Amino acid sequence: MKWSDLKYLIAYSAPLATLWGLYEQGHWSFAGIYVGFVVIPLLELISPASARNLSPQEEDQKLNMWFFDLLLYLNIPLLYFILHVYFQQIFAGNSATYELLGMTCSVGLIVGTIGINVAHELGHRSKKSEQTMAKILLLSGLYMHFFIEHNRGHHKHVSTDADPASARFGENLYTFWLRSVVGSWRNAWKLEAERLQKMGLSWFSWQNEMLRFQVIQLGYLLCIGLVYAWWMLGYALAVAVFGFLLLESVNYIEHYGLRRKTLPNGRPEPVQAWHSWNSDHELGRIFLYELTRHSDHHFKASRKYQVLRHFDESPQLPFGYPTSIIIALFPPLWFTLMNPRVKQAQLRLSMPTI
Repeated sequence: MKWSDLKYLIAYSAPLATLWGLYEQGHWSFAGIYVGFVVIPLLELISPASARNLSPQEEDQKLNMWFFDLLLYLNIPLLYFILHVYFQQIFAGNSATYELLGMTCSVGLIVGTIGINVAHELGHRSKKSEQTMAKILLLSGLYMHFFIEHNRGHHKHVSTDADPASARFGENLYTFWLRSVVGSWRNAWKLEAERLQKMGLSWFSWQNEMLRFQVIQLGYLLCIGLVYAWWMLGYALAVAVFGFLLLESVNYIEHYGLRRKTLPNGRPEPVQAWHSWNSDHELGRIFLYELTRHSDHHFKASRKYQVLRHFDESPQLPFGYPTSIIIALFPPLWFTLMNPRVKQAQLRLSMPTI
């Protein structure tokens, strides 16, 4: 096994730092945030990006290595162990207000990264067992509908106005959060109703996966209330909201301002490499299991993270995803940085002008 394989262990830095912070408390309560939004962005400023792709022989080798799948699977027990320790520490009632804030933000980061992000990877796999793992991970963020809407909605409508998870030109992050969160949840219900209608079934049926998801999520919250205390539900909701807003922040920067052309038949053109913002900053790539090579993911959604490719025609963000999320929190700065790049991408690729 090579360093190019072992480097993905870096993805465990934030969850392990969060665990350390939960036990140590004090200023270490923010340990997960330090790693995700301080250490990695700073290191990305001085570390080189890499556009290198694997050779066909290297791809075949990595696709057959159990190590890469194991790294994903281990996130399930790690995530729920972190949540257990978090709830225990909150329930003990010995933490100062700033420690509660630090622990909640750090655990919310973990829900969004090793929870929802890893679920995104596993949710595209063909094995039922891996799809089930994806749903278990999404449960922590109360975002199980993502499995339906992302796979059957986002990948079909990406970079069009029909997709709530594709940010529009000039749309700020906070407006996008509301539109994407509400729109994605609504679309998931619509997609399930359409699927059941084709089967001759009513939407109000146990076959409706959206109904099952709501029951499972309510059961999860019920368990937290029974095992710990009912007032703990506020903290469970807090880390879930932090987690899914982190996901939506990633959605925002992935497709901001990029649009597919409308063909003469009224349909959008096929998804191309230039319909996603990418980043070859290696630390951010590892931290998010290569999510930042997003164009290749849309080219073939089932392509495993360890073999995702760089495309020269893919527009590149000036910074990695973690840094870009921080910048997006300040809309005037984001627009100053990104709006000219969107227009340049449109001009270079003969896309419609805004």
